[in-house]
Amino acid sequence: MGDHRKEFLKASWANVLTNVLKIVVEGGVGLTFGSLALVADAAHSVADLLASAVVLVWGRLSFEGPDTNHPHGHDRVEPLTALFVGGTLVLLGLKLLYDAGQTILSAPESTYSIALVAGLAFAFCDRAFCYWYTKRVNRNVESAGLAALAADSKNDLYTTGAAVIGVAGMAGGFPVLDPLAGGLVSLLVIHQGVEISRENVNYLVDTAAPKPVRDDIRDEILSHEDVHGLHDFTAYHAGTVYEVEFHAEVAADHTFIEAHDIETELRNDLVSRDDVGDVHIHLDPEGLGEWKDAEERHGSSPIN
Repeated sequence: MGDHRKEFLKASWANVLTNVLKIVVEGGVGLTFGSLALVADAAHSVADLLASAVVLVWGRLSFEGPDTNHPHGHDRVEPLTALFVGGTLVLLGLKLLYDAGQTILSAPESTYSIALVAGLAFAFCDRAFCYWYTKRVNRNVESAGLAALAADSKNDLYTTGAAVIGVAGMAGGFPVLDPLAGGLVSLLVIHQGVEISRENVNYLVDTAAPKPVRDDIRDEILSHEDVHGLHDFTAYHAGTVYEVEFHAEVAADHTFIEAHDIETELRNDLVSRDDVGDVHIHLDPEGLGEWKDAEERHGSSPIN
């Protein structure tokens, strides 16, 4: 990820502050004129605010290096915060969907005002700026937490657009469109929460790297002039980066120091990649025959 702590903090604070502004303005207008669509959209931002705060507090740990209690660093903190964001969105979306259904079954009461349009316009500009800024910062930071917040800000643009339907219905004398729009907002919130959660669960349960990534790493190892074969290779998620393990076959007549240098070169080359966090290497001297029963000598092993 690199050392981008300052950029990460600025983007996290931007999400916190813009969510506060959206809640105050849009929520205040929605409550004043009885618009469930605006209240639902503002309530969505309450979850966003909580998620932003969690990313701000927990996400900073991902920049900490290894320590006594975390010998492999804090790479899993990022997807953990993003998973919290996704779970929060799912729960909030279900609550909003229930409220919308209850309102539709009763007699919706709302009053149209130009202030509702102004509130929606502010909410749209607020989230558009937050999405643009967070996305821009995350091009360098490459944070899973910020990626989740950026995706949520983009989702907010759709939910605010859905709220427009409700306000238009109120203006046209069809107040039932307001809770219907609120229900649509809730479905969008649930969908986004599920997608964020699914992606970050993969990071946390050590799923294998995609095949193109595995092939690329394997080719890089085999490109070393002293590596004559490769087996027992695997690359899997350790947080948002990959952990790589493999046996490399080298000439049997290397001295201990030469073998050490080969292993060091292989490791340094791989950890210099942005997507690799740690590497575990075992050197096998040619002639042992340990790899002869493997399905393929110069390709992937059955592990993958």
